[in-house]
Amino acid sequence: MVSTPLSPLPVDHSRLRAEIRALQPQLVEWRRSLHRKPELGFREYLTAEFVAQKLQAWGIEHQTCIAQTGIVATIHSDRPGRVLAIRADMDALPIQEENQVSYRSQHDGIMHACGHDGHTAIALGTAYYLSQHRDQFTGTVKIIFQPAEEGPGGAKPMIAAGVLDNPTVDAIIGLHLWNNLPLGTVGVRSGALMAATEMFRCTIRGRGGHGAIPQQTIDSIVVGAQIITALQTIVARNINPIDAAVVTVGKFHAGTAHNVIADTAELRGTVRYFNPAYESYFGQRMDQLIGGICQSHGAEYDFDYWQLYPAVINHPEIAALVRSVAETVVESPLGVVPECQTMGGEDMSFFLQAVPGCYFFLGSANAEKDLAYPHHHPRFNFDETALGMGVEIFVRCVEKFCSAE
Repeated sequence: MVSTPLSPLPVDHSRLRAEIRALQPQLVEWRRSLHRKPELGFREYLTAEFVAQKLQAWGIEHQTCIAQTGIVATIHSDRPGRVLAIRADMDALPIQEENQVSYRSQHDGIMHACGHDGHTAIALGTAYYLSQHRDQFTGTVKIIFQPAEEGPGGAKPMIAAGVLDNPTVDAIIGLHLWNNLPLGTVGVRSGALMAATEMFRCTIRGRGGHGAIPQQTIDSIVVGAQIITALQTIVARNINPIDAAVVTVGKFHAGTAHNVIADTAELRGTVRYFNPAYESYFGQRMDQLIGGICQSHGAEYDFDYWQLYPAVINHPEIAALVRSVAETVVESPLGVVPECQTMGGEDMSFFLQAVPGCYFFLGSANAEKDLAYPHHHPRFNFDETALGMGVEIFVRCVEKFCSAE
C-alpha cells in the first residue's frame, strides 16, 4: 500500500502502562456512548449526567451545573503539591451524521464531528486512573469538563464561576484529537498554536430600482463586490507578511429577482490571526475601507465586529513539559510535530490567558481505515487507538508536573 500523509505511524503499545492498556475497551465504550447522544453547546445535559454518574461511582469529588452544564472533578493525591488542571470540551455540532456505524448519532441534525466525545472519554479515563493511583503523584488535579466550545464559548463563564480557584490552579493542559495529523503523532509547540477568531457583519444600504435603469439606483451588490475585493488587501498590503492572517467573507446575500437592482446587501465573515498585536486592528481597518467605498457610491452601511476567541498561546515551560512527555509515548522524533499551527479557533485560549498552560494536538487520522475525514465533516471519525494514548500523556504530565519543584 502506498503511504499517505495521514497513514498512521507505528504505535508502540508497550509505552502505555498496563492499567491504561486494559482501560482501552472502556474508553471506546464511553466514547461511543457519548457519540450516540451528541448535544449542542450549553445543552449537554445527557453528557453531563453521563460524566457525573461515572465520577460519583468512582468516588471522585466533583461539582456540577457550572456555567449551566459544566463539571469540575477534583482529585487530591496523598501528598500536597502543585495544582494542574486538565480541560476537555463536551459539545457537538449541528451536522447530520453520514457515518454508517453502530454508534452513529441518534439525535437528528447533531453530531460529534470534532472529537469532543473522545476528549470527554480521555478525561474520564484520566480521572479514573488518577483516582486509583493517588500515591503516584503529588498535589491536586482538576479535570474541567467544559460546555459550548463550538460556540458561544463555555470557557469564559467557567473561569468566571471560579473553576481555576479553590485550590488555585498553577497550570492547565488540554488536547484536541486532530485528523490533520496521523495516529502516532503529537503536535505541540510553544507560542501561538491556534488563531484568534473574530467575526463581522456588514449591511449595505443603497437604492433599488429597475435592472435596465441603473442610473436611478445605488447598486448594493456592486458596492458589496468592491468591499469584498478591498477587504483582501488588508492581509496582502497592511499586515506584515511574516504574520499569518485570514479575512474571509463567507456570506454575501442580496437581491430578489434577476431584473431588480438590490437596495440592500449583507456580508458576513471571519478574521483569523496569531499575533495578539492585531487584536483591535482588523475591525478598525475594515470599517475604514467599507466607509470609504460606501461614501464613494453614495451608499450607507451598518458594520458590526466582535471577537469570539483570542489566539491559543502556549506557555514555553508547559509546552516543553508536554513535548518531553510526548517523546516518551510516541516514536520520536517523527512522532512529535512542532510546526502544527492552524487558523482554527478554540476557547481554550481563555484558560491560557488566565494561567500558564499548553494545548496540543493528538494525531487521530488513519487513512488506511478510512478515518481521515476533516473536522466538521459529516463523515468525521477517528482512530480510537488515540484514546489510550491521550490518557497516558495526561497521566505522565500530571506525574511530571506535580512532582517538579
